[in-house]
Amino acid sequence: MDHFNYRDGQLFAEDVPVAEIARAVGTPVYIYSTATFARHFQVFDEALAGMDHLICYAMKANSNMAVLRVMARLGAGMDVVSIGEYQRARLAGVPGEKIVFSGVGKTAEEMRIALEGGIRQFNVESEPEMERLSRVATELGKIAPITVRVNPDVDAKTHAKIATGKSENKFGIPISRAREVYARAAELPSLQVVGIDVHIGSQLTDLDPYEMAFKKVAELTETLRADGHTIKRLDLGGGLGIPYRRANEAPPLPFDYGEVVRRTVGHLGCEIEIEPGRLIAGNAGLLVSEVIYLKEGEGRDFLILDAAMNDLIRPAMYEAWHDIIPVIEPDVAAEQRPYDIVGPVCESGDTFAKQRPLPAMGEGDLVAFRSAGAYGAVMSSEYNSRPLIPEVLVDGDRFAVIRPRPSVQEMIDRDVVPEWLAE
Repeated sequence: MDHFNYRDGQLFAEDVPVAEIARAVGTPVYIYSTATFARHFQVFDEALAGMDHLICYAMKANSNMAVLRVMARLGAGMDVVSIGEYQRARLAGVPGEKIVFSGVGKTAEEMRIALEGGIRQFNVESEPEMERLSRVATELGKIAPITVRVNPDVDAKTHAKIATGKSENKFGIPISRAREVYARAAELPSLQVVGIDVHIGSQLTDLDPYEMAFKKVAELTETLRADGHTIKRLDLGGGLGIPYRRANEAPPLPFDYGEVVRRTVGHLGCEIEIEPGRLIAGNAGLLVSEVIYLKEGEGRDFLILDAAMNDLIRPAMYEAWHDIIPVIEPDVAAEQRPYDIVGPVCESGDTFAKQRPLPAMGEGDLVAFRSAGAYGAVMSSEYNSRPLIPEVLVDGDRFAVIRPRPSVQEMIDRDVVPEWLAE
């Protein structure tokens, strides 16, 4: 569900016409819906009702400060993977006791800042990291609460670049070694074991991998408790998919996910942590772009947009699909024709879609990429010296620019030319 719908012949973001935002801010532009963020958080919260739980929004999906403030006001915790994300979360009003620090490459400085600023737990991903965290915490006179991320060797049945739970992936420690790693954690000073962490991948559209992974976590919980460890939290990660293809894709609902959690680990009396990112943010955003040219090629026509792969990298990186729709509602009887939809960057990979059917389009028309709220703006770059595009947040009948578009000169001025090249 989202709050982007046609009304009176044009696409609206909540109660604001998308074309009005495009005129005011320019294109390309990301547009987010406050109501959609809130709805998706609440659906997950309801799915886990009756279980002690905390929803830690995975900031990597969309870390704009205004978005984080929306999530904080809803009561969300945060899942962070860098000290930059940690500091964003704190500035957005999230207390340290609701922040989980994940990631395979935490530095000593990141550990220090999080320990001094407050942290719910570190999701430790390796033995060297655990040893380092122990040293840092001891130096500071702090106790570092930890879970250990176990790799259950479960195939998440998702794109290879976003699978994280198989034995060949870089994340976590093999579940077969969990007992010895937890035993070492208990020996190290300044560490406090509080639970287990698992995350098997992103954009999962099948609940079976979750079921398999969570059953393994349940067995491990019983084993570690028998070994004398305190296991009071289970961080089950995130990864539940969203319907990028509206016509033929129906990922599981959060309610069904909640039922899997209940029947696999609900009997253990643990607090449940989950870390959704895409499911909360994905369908809460659009990327709106203008057609620069209609180019008639040999055997195919190209819609050349002012958005490019540096603005939305997912199709180039993952062969990802985004539904692309006209901002002006087409007549239901309008004939459709196939277009290759491309951007202006000098790469063949700067292609959003091939032979995508759309009604007749031309120069100046606006199109919207659905499901662009996650892994869109956060993964954008200034390749080809193209300034980062603005982000806009809609709330009912009002909207605000929450990241402005820099001028080309502002972008250039960040570079520093050494004095020996200044003349």
